[in-house]
Amino acid sequence: MAKGKYFSDKNNHKLQEIGRLILGFMNDKSGKIYNYKQIADGIDYKNPRQRELVIQSIHKLLSDQRIKEVEKGKYIINLKIEGTLSGTIDFNQTGNAYVKVVGLDDDIFIHSKNVKDALQGDTVLIVTYKFKGKKMEGSVLEVMERKRDQFVGTFQFIKHKDFGFVVGDKKHINTDIFVPQGKIGGAKDGDKVVVKMTAWRAGEKNPEGEIISVLGAPGEHETEIHSILAEYGLPYEFPEEVEREAQEIDRRIHEDEVAKRRDMRGVCTFTIDPKDAKDFDDALSIQKLDNGNWEIGVHIADVSHYVVPGTILDAEAYKRATSVYLVDRVVPMLPEVLSNDVCSLRPNEEKYTFSAVFEIDDNAEIKSEWFGKTITYSDRKFAYEEAQERIETEEGDLAEEILALDRLAKILRKARIENGAITFDRSEVRFNLDENSQPIGVYFKVSKDSNHLIEEFMLLANRKVSEFISLNKKGSPTSNTFIYRVHDDPDPAKLEALRDFVGTFGYTMNLANTKKVAESLNKLLADIQGKGEENMIETLAMRSMSKAVYSTDPIGHYGLGFEYYSHFTSPIRRYPDLIAHRLLQHYLDGGKSPQKQEYEDKCKHCSAMEKLASDAERDSIKFMQVKFMEQHLGEDFTGVISGVADFGFWVQIPENGAEGLIKLRDLMDDSYSYDQKNHAVYGSKTGNKYQLGDEVTIRVMKANLIQKQLDFKIIQP
Repeated sequence: MAKGKYFSDKNNHKLQEIGRLILGFMNDKSGKIYNYKQIADGIDYKNPRQRELVIQSIHKLLSDQRIKEVEKGKYIINLKIEGTLSGTIDFNQTGNAYVKVVGLDDDIFIHSKNVKDALQGDTVLIVTYKFKGKKMEGSVLEVMERKRDQFVGTFQFIKHKDFGFVVGDKKHINTDIFVPQGKIGGAKDGDKVVVKMTAWRAGEKNPEGEIISVLGAPGEHETEIHSILAEYGLPYEFPEEVEREAQEIDRRIHEDEVAKRRDMRGVCTFTIDPKDAKDFDDALSIQKLDNGNWEIGVHIADVSHYVVPGTILDAEAYKRATSVYLVDRVVPMLPEVLSNDVCSLRPNEEKYTFSAVFEIDDNAEIKSEWFGKTITYSDRKFAYEEAQERIETEEGDLAEEILALDRLAKILRKARIENGAITFDRSEVRFNLDENSQPIGVYFKVSKDSNHLIEEFMLLANRKVSEFISLNKKGSPTSNTFIYRVHDDPDPAKLEALRDFVGTFGYTMNLANTKKVAESLNKLLADIQGKGEENMIETLAMRSMSKAVYSTDPIGHYGLGFEYYSHFTSPIRRYPDLIAHRLLQHYLDGGKSPQKQEYEDKCKHCSAMEKLASDAERDSIKFMQVKFMEQHLGEDFTGVISGVADFGFWVQIPENGAEGLIKLRDLMDDSYSYDQKNHAVYGSKTGNKYQLGDEVTIRVMKANLIQKQLDFKIIQP
C-alpha cells in the first residue's frame, strides 16, 4: 500500500476517528500482525463504504508512522517510531501520572503539566524523551480512547451565573467539569452528583458535562455508599424488565426434569456458610460406601437451568459479572428471587444442582469422579461457627460427618501445600453495625478449620472439573475451550527485591525454581508470625504476586499450585462459574470445542468487572473505617507503617485495620527524603528513619468521609 496519500480537510476528521478505533483495536495485541480485512472486522466496519474508509485510515496511519507495513498488505502497530507509544494512563495523588505500555518493563512518567486532557484509565498516545541521567518521561499527545465518561463529584453552583462545576475525586478525574445552564438536573449547591462528560473542546481548560443523577448530601451514609457504586459504574437496582423476567421463572420441581438427573436427595447433605448468608451456592454430601471409602458430593446451585443464554436475565448477569459485597449490603449479580430463593440451596428444600461427586479413601486419594446434573435436598444449614464447634468438641448433630470431612480436608490441604501452594491466610476486617448501619465495633474474620474444610472441597471440585475438560484419559491436553482461573508466576525482579529486603532481617529465600520459591515463601510466612515485621513482610510478599484473572489459556494457578483450575462453585455470584457450568454440560453432551475468542472476550470482561467490584468493596471498607475513627479524633494509637511513598507514608492501626496518611510536609523536625529500595524515608539532619513495618505512635487528626481518608500525626516518643 503506497504512502503519502493526500487527505482532504473534509474527510480528515472522520479518518482520525476511524484511526483511533484502529489503534485501539491493534493496541489490544500490540505484537500481532493484521491485514485490512481483520482490522475492518475488528472495529466492526463491514460494508463496502466503511471498508474503503478503513483503507484510507490505514494510509493515513502509515503516513503518520503510527503503524508500519511488515509485508505487503500486513500491518503492525508501531511502538518504536520517533518516541511515540500508546498505553493506559494512571494518575497518583499529586496529579502526576504513569503510562503502562504493553511490552515495556517500566511505566513512563508523565508530569502533571504534560497530561493534556487525559483522565484516569484512558488509552493515550504519548511522545517520550529522556533527560540526562534520568528515567524515561513522556507527554500526552492525544487521548485515543476514553475509559469512562461518567464521574461522581460535588456540585458547586456559581451564584448569579446559572452554571456550576462538578469537583470530582482527584483519583478518578483531575479536573473540574463545567455544567452549563439547563444541564444542572435539579442539583443544589453542595450535592453529590453523577455527571456525564459531553465534550472537551480543544484549548478549553475544563470539559463540559450534564448532571444525570443527584445522590444526596456528601457524608451521609446512603449518599456515600451509592457514590461508591456510581464511581465504579456498578448498578444498585435491577431494571424492571429483568426483575419481571426473574419473577416469572418457573420454580417448581418437575418429574420429567428429575428423571434426567442423578437423584441424591437421600444422601446426607448440608451447607456451611457465614451466619448472615442468604445465597447458598454450595452444599456437601457424605456417605460411607460398602468398600470403606467415602462418597463426597460437592453440589452447586444449577443456575444454568434458570438463567438461559439470549434472555434479558442472562444479559444483565453478564453485564454485572459478579456480586458486589459492600460492608452493609450485597449488590447481587442475580435478582434476589433467584440468588436468595430459587437457586439458593436452602435447608429442607429440593433443588436442582450441578455436582462433582468423588469416591475418596481414608488417605484422601481420589478413586473415582463423576460430574453432572443432580437433584439434592439439604438436611441442615450450618454457620461456620457451628461447624467449628463440632470439630473442636466432637459433639452435636452431624458431628461424625463434619469430622470425617475435616480430616480429609486437612490431608488435601497438606498435600496442596507440599505441591507448591502458598499459604497466604490474611484476616479480613469486618464491622458490627447498628440498625442505622453505623459502625459500633470492628473485628477480624479469621479462617479456622471449618473455613478450610469448605475451601478444600471447593478447590477440589474446581480443579477436577478443569482437569476433566482439559485432559484426556491418557493425561494429554485436549485443547478444549474453557474458562480458567489463572495466576501467573511472580515477577522475578519483585521476588529478588523481596529476598534482598527480608535478608536485612535475617531471613533467607531460595529462588532457584518455582518449587523452591513456594517453599521459601511458606517458610517465610511461618517464621514471621508474631514478629514485629510480620505485617510489613506479608504485605511485600503479597505485592510480589501476580493478579489472578480469567483466561482461556491454561497457564496454571501459581498461588494454589494447580496446573488446571477453574471457578465452578459460585454461579449465584460469579458469571465465570455459570460459563463453566454451560461448557461442562456442553462437553458432557458430546459437544465440540467452541471458538476461543468469544470466551476470551468474556474472560476479559469478567476480570475487569471483578476488579471494579473489588475496588468498590475496598472503598466501602475505607469509608466505614473513617466513619468509625470519627469517634476517635484527637486520640492516640500505636500503629505500624504499612506503605511508603515520595510524599508521605501510611500507618495502620492493628486493632481496627484503619489506615491513615502522614504527609512528609507535616513532619516539622526535619526534611525527609524517600528511599524507594528500602521502603523508607530519612531525615537529612537528624537521621530519623520511618520504614515499612516500623511501630509508631500517632494521633488521629482528621477524618474525611468524602475522600475516605484519615490524616494522622506522629507523636514523638
